[in-house]
Amino acid sequence: MTSPPERPVRTIFLGSGHFAQPTLGRLAAHPSIDLVAVVTAPPRPVGRIKLVTRTPVHKEARDLGLDVRTPERLRDPAALADLLAHDPDLVVLADYGQIVPAALLDRRFGALNLHPSLLPRHRGATPIPAALLAGDHATGVTLIRMDSGIDTGPIVAVEHATLGGEETAPALEARLAIAAAGLLARSLDPWLDGELEAVPQREAGATMTRPLRRSDGRVDASIPAEILERQVRAYLPWPGSFLEAGGERLVVLAGRVAPSDSDDEPGRLVPDPAGLALATVDGRLVLDEVQAAGRRPMTGEAFLRGHPSILGRLIRKAADARDADDPSDVAERSRPAADPA
Repeated sequence: MTSPPERPVRTIFLGSGHFAQPTLGRLAAHPSIDLVAVVTAPPRPVGRIKLVTRTPVHKEARDLGLDVRTPERLRDPAALADLLAHDPDLVVLADYGQIVPAALLDRRFGALNLHPSLLPRHRGATPIPAALLAGDHATGVTLIRMDSGIDTGPIVAVEHATLGGEETAPALEARLAIAAAGLLARSLDPWLDGELEAVPQREAGATMTRPLRRSDGRVDASIPAEILERQVRAYLPWPGSFLEAGGERLVVLAGRVAPSDSDDEPGRLVPDPAGLALATVDGRLVLDEVQAAGRRPMTGEAFLRGHPSILGRLIRKAADARDADDPSDVAERSRPAADPA
């Protein structure tokens, strides 16, 4: 067992997205922590106008007056040497997105990672969308001691959260971000004092998620309406859930399940008491809120009033479309950026 340290403990934090932002604030304020460096992804061009933008963690670190590093590759010898020169005793990671070199894992108090799922379920890049898409009734945050695998390290602490079936990915991320910050703050001193044991994960029930691609967002009417409704919530804000019909490309921002009419053909846009719906293989997905290209979000009913000819149209199938997947875009959209550089 590691002997209790002299406080504060020299610590490096690695993180990029919104999920990591509250944790950085709590870590910086923790009396047992000397935050010697913050590592985040470099500024990237974002959006249609490609505005070079800092990550949420970068912005938070600047506001806190912390030393920020933005290596393109953490494994780059110069970048790694720069971090090791700080001689950290502890590394903390949340929503970072790069493989951490062994030299940073092998610190006196190890490297702790906050993962937004109940491990071993939903390891990997997109645990929050995966939990919503699967219709899970519970999720949470798992604090692990990192090893060389992807989210496979032993479990230090867990925070549970119930799901009500109405959460969107951004709302759930914000909720779990607060939970993660609190979990780490409560666990730090017991961990540093050797009072917490890291328990190996059980491989039974382990699942792996993957980065989302733009093409994942295409609405497929051969999928049950309940799954499509989950997709709409899970894929906000990116890749979104979109369909094409009658020359229009619509992003579905909110939807709900309704019974089908016996005459419904899967893939056809049909009238509904609430306005506009998509007939699916087993029901209807009512399009409560949509956004056409270059326009503001509106109700499905309002869109139908302006585009009545879309009724009866069949949506375009994936086999008939080419959804451009830009790998760099996929990587960036998996961690929303924030502050213009």
